[in-house]
Amino acid sequence: MFDLTILGLENVPIDGPAIIAANHTSVLDSFIVPSVLPRNISYVGKAEYLDDWKTKHIFPALGMIPIDRSGGDAAAAALDTAAALLDSGGLFGIYPEGTRSRTGHLYKGRTGVARLSHRTGAPIIPVGLMGMRDIQPPDAPFPKFFNAATISFGQPLFPDEHGDPGTNPMAFRAMTDALMFRIRHLSGQQYINRYAPSKAELEAQNDPSVLNERYDIMADKPLDERRTGTDLLNA
Repeated sequence: MFDLTILGLENVPIDGPAIIAANHTSVLDSFIVPSVLPRNISYVGKAEYLDDWKTKHIFPALGMIPIDRSGGDAAAAALDTAAALLDSGGLFGIYPEGTRSRTGHLYKGRTGVARLSHRTGAPIIPVGLMGMRDIQPPDAPFPKFFNAATISFGQPLFPDEHGDPGTNPMAFRAMTDALMFRIRHLSGQQYINRYAPSKAELEAQNDPSVLNERYDIMADKPLDERRTGTDLLNA
């Protein structure tokens, strides 16, 4: 159906808890990634998906755990659900950007993935998806079959590698930024150092790529000179 190239699958542990963290440019990502993994994976998703005839059966079959976002703290509920799954030794999938990138760029990651790793001790496996947007761009009703895509699984990040959140308030952000650094190199995307804009936000502004520069991104290796987060991730 699709011409898929899979790289680094040996970086996914055959058992025990792990977090699969990928870039997200196409609705197909949540279908393709589970199909190439050697074990079951679960995601959290909007409970509203179960009200739509197009997704009410396929998403649960792919391992989606529905979260009701209408009441209480939905983010806390999602983290609690994911933590319980990881504590039981499962594989959990998450998109650190928090939403699909409608521009094709890679955006700043949200720290929930690092908080989840520190809470459970589970390693994070960075994943770079290339070509998925070409197969099914945002708002396209159907995928383009027989197109090529590459899925690259990187080496894991461990929660003790980027500081102790109990003593370092930047530990979650440092781990998240290191994760986005690795995803950027696996996916080949341009990095935009801001949170991913929604469709409405993109339509409302003239330039969707306005950058908010930062100097506190932690790379895998120390920098020889001070550079912005965008300089680092696009180097």
